[in-house]
Amino acid sequence: MYDYVVVGGGSAGCVLAARLSENPLIKVCLLEAGPIDSHPMIRMPLGIAYMMRSKKLNWHFHTEAEPTLANRRLFWPRGKMLGGSSSSNAMCYTRGHASDYDEWARLGNVGWSYQDVLPYFRRAEHHERGADAFHGTGGPLNVANLRSPNVLTSAFVTAGTQVGIPRNDDFNGAKQEGVGIFQVTQKNGRRCSTASGYLGTAKRRPNLTIITGAQARRVVFRGDTAVGVEYQRGEKLHVVHAAMEVILSAGAIQSPQILMLSGIGDRVQLQAHGIHAVAHLPGVGKNLRDHLDVIVVNSCTQPVSIGITPGNVLRWPWELIRYLCGRRGLFTSNAAEGGGFVKSRPDEPVPDLQFHFSPLKLSRHGLDMAYLYGDGYSLHVCCLRPKSVGEIRLASANPLEAPQIIANYLTHPDDMETMVRGVQLARLVLAAPAFDGYRGRELMPTVLCEGEDKIRQFIRERAETIYHPVGTCKMGQDAMAVVDSQLRVHGVRQLRVVDASIMPTLIGGNTNAPTVMIAEKASDLIKQAWHGSTTPANVALA
Repeated sequence: MYDYVVVGGGSAGCVLAARLSENPLIKVCLLEAGPIDSHPMIRMPLGIAYMMRSKKLNWHFHTEAEPTLANRRLFWPRGKMLGGSSSSNAMCYTRGHASDYDEWARLGNVGWSYQDVLPYFRRAEHHERGADAFHGTGGPLNVANLRSPNVLTSAFVTAGTQVGIPRNDDFNGAKQEGVGIFQVTQKNGRRCSTASGYLGTAKRRPNLTIITGAQARRVVFRGDTAVGVEYQRGEKLHVVHAAMEVILSAGAIQSPQILMLSGIGDRVQLQAHGIHAVAHLPGVGKNLRDHLDVIVVNSCTQPVSIGITPGNVLRWPWELIRYLCGRRGLFTSNAAEGGGFVKSRPDEPVPDLQFHFSPLKLSRHGLDMAYLYGDGYSLHVCCLRPKSVGEIRLASANPLEAPQIIANYLTHPDDMETMVRGVQLARLVLAAPAFDGYRGRELMPTVLCEGEDKIRQFIRERAETIYHPVGTCKMGQDAMAVVDSQLRVHGVRQLRVVDASIMPTLIGGNTNAPTVMIAEKASDLIKQAWHGSTTPANVALA
């Protein structure tokens, strides 16, 4: 018997397991479907290319056919190991815009304004530049400058300023708008996931049990009270019991799936799969939001990119030595080195587009191997606050079958128009003088793609996810809300959801740092319920 059972050892689950187990009187069990985070490609930043392909470390989800995207089924990679997607992402540390969190509070979620959540961003962080009003030091999540950014990344930043975008060396400071080089969740040139940052010491605590290879099948209820979790490990079924609470941290795809498998969701849909309804919550799986992304790609006339070229292949042994001996060089790259937050129109109140710049040619998440050959560079552009909304549905009552992902990208016309303006702005940046010494042919969308209609067609044929699904167990008090502002599931007892699925709206940036923040805040909410008093704001991990 444990006090708390946390389902999902990813970006949020590792934080919760570490923070809750700080109290030696609290017994915590963490269930993770994937393996431990021991593969060497996890800690090597450029190992992201391996994780994208791995069948062992990646869930390899796909959407249903998307009618607005040429009926393509889009690949949705998600991390399947301790650390979850924080062990397989591009490590870009961004928090979104302050107004995103003020919007959460305006929607009725007390305690979730920017001023409310900023202390949790700061508590999570060890910011190598030092502490200030926006950043903290001493936290488990190390935030560092890239050690060896590519020369093309510097050219991108200069190009942005040449077309009128301000330079910004801290996207998480007083202002978000501008172009710069991303700070990353790395430490000494290695990835710092929530598994390495939070569980590094916590996993040795006698009151914390971590079970890997354990796929949750359903929450076990006694009446309307969550009392445990049924999980599968190998061919055997097990049940682990929770005296206080079950906490779902399985992410925006699998937390709603587990809720529905457990009888929490739309009663009619549950009955269609033969599942008894414990609580009728029609919002479970709804409100799915994600950042759709499209890439403008140029070939490069100089042998300076990090693609697969004869020169780079010859350099790899030396670069590996540099990495192993000094944690510098090519293998410390996160592949998405530069970025920016920009307005697609001057009258936008906040940036509505995000750039990710990669000093190599990319297509389809890097899965198009042939496209990686040769020198080039890529500029991703995504619409930060899409109005299109999708959903997660059960494919069947089989817990081992992936759920249906209906993303509904571009079903709202405003999203397409924002993307078109984004492509036009990305092309303007890549045409700036800073790239004159490097610029080869435009490979995507190609110089023949002129005019808004052709750009729209290019987007339909080439756009992909940039890996930020959220919102499927949204926080709120309306009829479609799934959790309250304490992240407790409506209509049942002793059950919370703590991960990106609780976001009522999609924030304007990468979602990993906000997910860590959510778990940090949730750990205090849970501790307050346990202790009956507020936990000190800066508890160090023992």
